[in-house]
Amino acid sequence: MTAFIQERMTGAVETPAELGTKYIRWGFRLFIFGLVVGFIPLAHYMHGSFEPVEAAFLQRVTLWWGCAFTLAVYVAQVGSLAMIAIGLCYVVFAGDGVLTSVTAAEHIAPMLCAAGIIAEFVAGVAGYYAVAAVWPNFYYTPITAGKVTWLALQAVCIAVYVVGVMWAHSGIKHAVRSNHALASR
Repeated sequence: MTAFIQERMTGAVETPAELGTKYIRWGFRLFIFGLVVGFIPLAHYMHGSFEPVEAAFLQRVTLWWGCAFTLAVYVAQVGSLAMIAIGLCYVVFAGDGVLTSVTAAEHIAPMLCAAGIIAEFVAGVAGYYAVAAVWPNFYYTPITAGKVTWLALQAVCIAVYVVGVMWAHSGIKHAVRSNHALASR
């Protein structure tokens, strides 16, 4: 039984400090994951140097992202660092007594963020090969339908992450505003 289900069944409420710790833990794990998968672009560059590229590839922004997996790696690395920063905000505001409770949306937010990062990686890497099975060499040729399909898959995953960040931002913003209102009295 997962901790989430157990908390819901027993009525246990997560404190802001516990929520912050969850963000920090997931953030560090996903950052290490991002560092490890950072070697995928290197391997892809080595293999991709043998792939035929057309003139259109050399004239587009794709050249800057010479590896198809760069976005997935960046989202894992930058998204995980943002999760650590969000977690630190929760821990600090909870320690100061400014943030005393979390909403249901805030409780779900770290899971959305982590799921969005992991799903983006899967969509970026596995999705690349799935789309390439339909439109071979779509990334380097370029084949617009293949690129749009592949990027749309990734955009949906990034949107899941952004929703989690927005829910966390809402709680942190509320804490900052209440702290400002208390300090100005």
